[in-house]
Amino acid sequence: MKKDIHIVEEPIADYKKAEEDLLKKGLSSTYTERFHTMARLMKLNMILKFVKITHKKIE
Repeated sequence: MKKDIHIVEEPIADYKKAEEDLLKKGLSSTYTERFHTMARLMKLNMILKFVKITHKKIE
């Protein structure tokens, strides 16, 4: 008896195209959008700098 083998093939990731798309998106943004994005990242960095993470033991 011959067994039918069904293999699900995952699509091959095209990392180079994804990187190029991100660069194009970044270059198409205006200076104002870049400024606001950087300001948000700086605020988040200031918040996370002083965060203290504690773990509770699960009982």
